Amino acid sequence: MPLIKPFAGLRPVPERAEEVVAPPYDVLNSAEARERAAGRPWSFLHISKAEIDLPEGTDPYDPSVYAKSAENMQKMLQEGILIREEKPCYYAYRLIMDGHSQVGLVATASVADYDINRVRKHEYTRPAKEDDRVRQIEALNAQTGPVLLAYKSQADMDAILEETTKQPPLVDVTADDGVQHTFWVIDDDATIEKISAGFEAMNAIYIADGHHRSASASRVAKSHEMSGDGNQNCDYFLSVIYPHNQMNILDYNRVITDLKGLSKDELLEKVKTAFTVTEESSAVKPAKATEFGMYVDGQWYRLNINDELVPNDPVASLDVSLLANNLIEPFLGVSDPRTDNRIDFVGGIRGLAGLEKRVNSGEMAIAFSLYPTSMEALMAVADAGEVMPPKSTWFEPKLADGLVSHVLD
Repeated sequence: MPLIKPFAGLRPVPERAEEVVAPPYDVLNSAEARERAAGRPWSFLHISKAEIDLPEGTDPYDPSVYAKSAENMQKMLQEGILIREEKPCYYAYRLIMDGHSQVGLVATASVADYDINRVRKHEYTRPAKEDDRVRQIEALNAQTGPVLLAYKSQADMDAILEETTKQPPLVDVTADDGVQHTFWVIDDDATIEKISAGFEAMNAIYIADGHHRSASASRVAKSHEMSGDGNQNCDYFLSVIYPHNQMNILDYNRVITDLKGLSKDELLEKVKTAFTVTEESSAVKPAKATEFGMYVDGQWYRLNINDELVPNDPVASLDVSLLANNLIEPFLGVSDPRTDNRIDFVGGIRGLAGLEKRVNSGEMAIAFSLYPTSMEALMAVADAGEVMPPKSTWFEPKLADGLVSHVLD
């Protein structure tokens, strides 16, 4: 099977796109989604977060939610808000946020290649989250949340996408968070063939965000294979694939509730065994890898880890690993960040002020700012068949839900 394929997308009619496009299903809780969709009957949140149309307090995983999601999608089809593309095609999708621009390809990616790790992973998944996406796909007979992928930048593929953006777009909307989403249809047969061939020549593409969505697509494909219904659309999953050098990763910072019985001075003495510690007069935003900021008791410190503590290993050399292995675990006693409720994670989109606020309020005792993980580091981990520590990457801007869906028939 080819690595990627064009598909006949289900998308909003252009004049209604602004009413439909919504934040990803997993960045809003139910209350936030209900508020964002208020007065917007065609918001895709009525499909991706259908509990907002049921009584408050409804469990988002209740069967009634998936049924309501399917009902809402059918209503949008019947009202002509959503339409199906007449032929399989690719799409170009440009995101612009705060001056940063990235142009990617909307395609379907091979489940078979995901299963053999040609579509490379770097995270574990949780069964409950997989189950949710499986139920959503089965209820809608469609994949609505695209997986964010990356390919190692290639001049010919990058040029096709860039050339496409010189044409009039099908959709161009600016969301209420200021992110601009621009969408083009690529339906020229020769261009489609060239794109398909270009990706087929690649050794691998990489999951950036969407491990649960891709894992659930694999489970749905296996279910259909076992049923023998011959549905080959299930063998591919909805994706947006960007050149790796256009991806924008922000820092993913840490806050911890207590100092494990240590005073600030006792902690500093321990930290100095592994790091060079410099007191700073303002918030520390690390300027390079292996450099960290630490905020405790109203004071910022710059930490530079000793060179001999940086191993030649794709996972252990990540900044999130260096901080965990040389400070957070040995000195603060957090050994499993997946399960220890003493640690929390703050996306870089909230800025350093977000860290100070958590500590100054007394909710947390200490905060750490990190340098963003690079795409090269992510790909090195995936190429090695390894898994990154939790909360290693925070991608911005986020893909929108509702611009296009992949129907499985």
